[in-house]
Amino acid sequence: MRHITPSRAPQRQSIAPLLTGTVLGTLLVVGGLVLAWLALATPFLSHALPGGRPDPGQMAMGMAIWAIALVGPAGFILFGTARLARNLASVKRYRPRRSPVVQALAGLPEDVIVASEITLPDGRGVGDLVVGAFGAAVIRELPPAAVTRVRGDNWEVRGARGWIPLDNPMERAVRDAERVRRWLGHDDMDFVVKVYTAVVGPAPTLERTTACAVLTPDTVASWITGLPPQRSLTSGRRDQLIEMVREAAR
Repeated sequence: MRHITPSRAPQRQSIAPLLTGTVLGTLLVVGGLVLAWLALATPFLSHALPGGRPDPGQMAMGMAIWAIALVGPAGFILFGTARLARNLASVKRYRPRRSPVVQALAGLPEDVIVASEITLPDGRGVGDLVVGAFGAAVIRELPPAAVTRVRGDNWEVRGARGWIPLDNPMERAVRDAERVRRWLGHDDMDFVVKVYTAVVGPAPTLERTTACAVLTPDTVASWITGLPPQRSLTSGRRDQLIEMVREAAR
């Protein structure tokens, strides 16, 4: 399987802030552990506290020392781990995301092309576009079930202000497939390309229709390989389709 994505300058994170944040977070965690050890496992705290019958000033100092001994270690460790977690999240944000479709089709032969995040000439994008001997297939990822719900024929997604309307993913995939069909079947082409449609999710509860299949990540590859070859789609015509997809990715 060959993967085509839009050509764009890769985002790179500066190493200096990442290194500084890691060192600072580590020092805070280590400092918190050292303070906890000094306060709980050594006589340091008893030596630091005023002895005898302390005056009001010494009592205030003793209370401050106790507060630092109790709150300081936990605060250092909390801020340190938060800083390290923020650094880890920033590193993950710069990693390119591979869709479930790309991961599922990774083992297929090189004559299968998967294009992700491409924009058609009408200015709108599509889901993952798969091109092979069968023609083309548009596959869209279903939204997470934890933040979506279906009431009758209406889809809703949960946002910061509650539930808001959402396009039916299957209908959207069918519309995308129709746009791809029109794009690949423009007047300069002397053949018609078959375009299939599917949605994919970890545990979809939708029923497939005649226009759109419903898949799980482990069935995407078998669905693609099970599509019948399009006899009119010769190797030359397929190369022509792939070049159109590459042009859209540029």
